[in-house]
Amino acid sequence: MKIDELKKKMLEELEHVDDLKKLNDLRVKYLGKKGLITELNSEIKNVPNEEKKVFGQRVNEVRTLFQSSYDEIKNRLEEEALNKKLASEAIDISLPSTKVTMGAPNILEKLIEEVEEVFMSMGYDVVDGPEIEEDKYNFEMLNIPKGHPARDAQDTFYLEGEEILLRSQTSPVQVRTMLKGKGEAPVRVICPGKTYRRDDDDATHSHQFMQIEGLLVDKDISLSDLKGTIDVIVKKLFGEEVETRFRPSYYQFTEPSVEVDISCFNCKGKGCNICKHTGWITIAGAGVVHPNVLRMSGYDPEVWSGFAFGFGAERMAMLKYDINDLRVFYNTDLREVSNFDRGELENND
Repeated sequence: MKIDELKKKMLEELEHVDDLKKLNDLRVKYLGKKGLITELNSEIKNVPNEEKKVFGQRVNEVRTLFQSSYDEIKNRLEEEALNKKLASEAIDISLPSTKVTMGAPNILEKLIEEVEEVFMSMGYDVVDGPEIEEDKYNFEMLNIPKGHPARDAQDTFYLEGEEILLRSQTSPVQVRTMLKGKGEAPVRVICPGKTYRRDDDDATHSHQFMQIEGLLVDKDISLSDLKGTIDVIVKKLFGEEVETRFRPSYYQFTEPSVEVDISCFNCKGKGCNICKHTGWITIAGAGVVHPNVLRMSGYDPEVWSGFAFGFGAERMAMLKYDINDLRVFYNTDLREVSNFDRGELENND
């Protein structure tokens, strides 16, 4: 086929193309490995030497013409297809929208973050540690010797004999932190995290729960420093009018030890179901770090002193958000969770 005839036929076929498939078929027909334009290159060997240059130039012109026409038609057909698709898939903005359910922060996570923010503003670090713990850190270095009731297998999940267990408190994190201080550096940390104890799950108990413990070790630390610290976090969580009181108690790892009560934020001390008509609610245990605990962690109790405290995140959240069943935090019943959506949580703050 002569070049002029090929060019004329090519342009006629391109002019009548009306979809992308036909256009692609023409590309294969003319520019494919066995395409008509490609075959012209194989004929150059039969052209006299003095005409080879002109022949090659004309073949390239036809190739360039096809390619430019192809690109132009392809862009036009793609734009037409897109416009057609957009027209067929037009959205009627007058239709009512689909209601999208908004999520909210987990109640426990929200409360823990609030506590963390308060303590970080006072210079505390937030630290974590292993949930599978050694007996040494979970009991011995907290002044809880062998044979103590807290070691009873009915309370603790032991994994390997009596040496490896699921931590029953986050206090081991405090011990590990003090050991890193090597008896020389002050310690100021809070340790939120999961803890595990053998217990029957019900409205107020769980075998797995969240603790938030705190520790401060420095020089000349007294019970009054603990009182002031607890008072700050209580007022942040429950309101400026809430008061704090300490009652004597006993823990192996603190001396003296106290129970922390707050005045009932619901009845303002008059007596109600929340405070069991006493006007006070117990929220935490605390005390001055026992000299034995300091000594075993490398701190000289003649030089260093400190305080420690701990409370359950679930109990704090139950009080703050008026929740009467601890299992709400862990179950996936959306009928329960919907009662504590984002707006509800913000309104309770």
